[in-house]
Amino acid sequence: MEATREARATPLSRSVTAPSGGASWETGRLAGPDRDRDSEGRARQARPRDALGRPLPYGAEGVEPVSEEPLPPEETLEAARELVRAGRPFAAHEVLEARWKAGPVEERDLWQGLAQVCVAMTHAARGNQVGADRLFDRAAERLTAFAATGGWAYGLDLEAVVEQARSRVGRL
Repeated sequence: MEATREARATPLSRSVTAPSGGASWETGRLAGPDRDRDSEGRARQARPRDALGRPLPYGAEGVEPVSEEPLPPEETLEAARELVRAGRPFAAHEVLEARWKAGPVEERDLWQGLAQVCVAMTHAARGNQVGADRLFDRAAERLTAFAATGGWAYGLDLEAVVEQARSRVGRL
């Protein structure tokens, strides 16, 4: 772990890893290899978060976390839509990310592109125009690449999704 890290604090997210790589200054929780992990050593989301995915202090009341287990494709899309409608694009990204990591390699661009759309929406909601623009662009490129393969998009109109992503660039 590096000796120093750039601190990026927001009003609701003020936990910064100490220069030693140890406990955060706010929570006293350890970072790095001592993060919240399951019995197989995978990082898990034990820390509460707000609706836009910003970490809250341990013990704070955050939004209900989404399952980290992948859903079938159609259920993934429906869950992601519902989360976006509820103002939780970060959680929608997590649902899509679980599908992308569990799905077939030939569908990676589809699920990753959709997840990037949700992350772009999260950046936009947080007021980060540069981050939103970059992710909307990447998402459009990835979804266009997937569409070019002729792969099944589970009923999604990828052309419309790409058009919407591109139309959001430069607009908060």
